[in-house]
Amino acid sequence: MKDLWAGISGIIEGNEEPLYRAKKEIHEETNITEDQITLIRAAAQMRTESPQYENHEWLIFPFLFSVENPKIKLNWENSEYQWITPSDLKKFEIVPSLEKVLASLL
Repeated sequence: MKDLWAGISGIIEGNEEPLYRAKKEIHEETNITEDQITLIRAAAQMRTESPQYENHEWLIFPFLFSVENPKIKLNWENSEYQWITPSDLKKFEIVPSLEKVLASLL
């Protein structure tokens, strides 16, 4: 969603496992490889309405990862990034349900 802050996300293709897709999206969007990340927590899947499409909702599979000393290289999908604390989230214009997704992981 253009001009809104978000976590790394993507769309599951075919019969992909959500965790596989999450790791793939991390690599595609930041150039961080799977061997550099550690899964901290996975939360229950959740649904959220899509403001982009009428009568549409997204099924979200939340994951929380850690990474040590990453060297970020953004792809074309992103214009900038910041590491923030959960309490800083309110300072940004964010995608719908990002607070809810993050809360499910903490």
